[in-house]
Amino acid sequence: MSKTVTSACLIIIGNEILSGRTQDTNLAHLSGVLNELGIRMLEARVIPDIESTIVDTVNQCRNRFDYVFTTGGIGPTHDDITADSLAKAFGVEIEEHPEVAALIKQRPATPEVMASRLRMARIPVGATLIENPTGGPPGFQLGNVFVMAGVPMVMQAMASTFDRNRLPGGEPVRSLTVGAFLGESQVAEALSEIQSRYPEIDLGSYPFYRPDGYGTNLVMRGTEEDDLKAMAEAVTDMISSFGATPYPGGAPAAIQDD
Repeated sequence: MSKTVTSACLIIIGNEILSGRTQDTNLAHLSGVLNELGIRMLEARVIPDIESTIVDTVNQCRNRFDYVFTTGGIGPTHDDITADSLAKAFGVEIEEHPEVAALIKQRPATPEVMASRLRMARIPVGATLIENPTGGPPGFQLGNVFVMAGVPMVMQAMASTFDRNRLPGGEPVRSLTVGAFLGESQVAEALSEIQSRYPEIDLGSYPFYRPDGYGTNLVMRGTEEDDLKAMAEAVTDMISSFGATPYPGGAPAAIQDD
């Protein structure tokens, strides 16, 4: 029987994401990091820099998921309100963290600039810090919510510090792909039958369209490697039964003539 996979949700905070000005890349990276810890990203939300929205979304998600991660809104400007919103969501005060303040003060600046930088030292009472290997201000953890930077390089550095001691999880989800130049409608019924035989494995169909033909890549994901391999064999046999060539790892970009 498969071990329960610990669940996670990412809340992406930022008007710049919703406007299309900035493209998010944090979801893909964080999902990969968490998967290796046996934690499965089950949901992601993109919300604006509005306090009430942040508070409501965090409170909804932290009660639904084992772990919640936020990215964005912990910088030095007036619209960086994530820390204050988290404090409100948990009903705690926010204060200047002496360790973070000392780190920020290591870089000389004018009083005005330093005052702005020190906004990043304001941490909700009771939170623990998330190390930032880039040398900048850290993120923080409050309960089961992990608050991280929105800048991809910084977020990735923070995520690199996560381990199973801080984030206990289940078994990592593995995947296998078999491609074929067959339309989804051709294999739909057969895929449904195969899925029913392996309920612990997710079977997805992803169509592609290329100059030399169209088809579908069949992706199987699960924690039980024996079932995963057995399903891949069943999918491969199914493709062959239609007179098509199965391509382990996915259909090639182009078919080479002999």
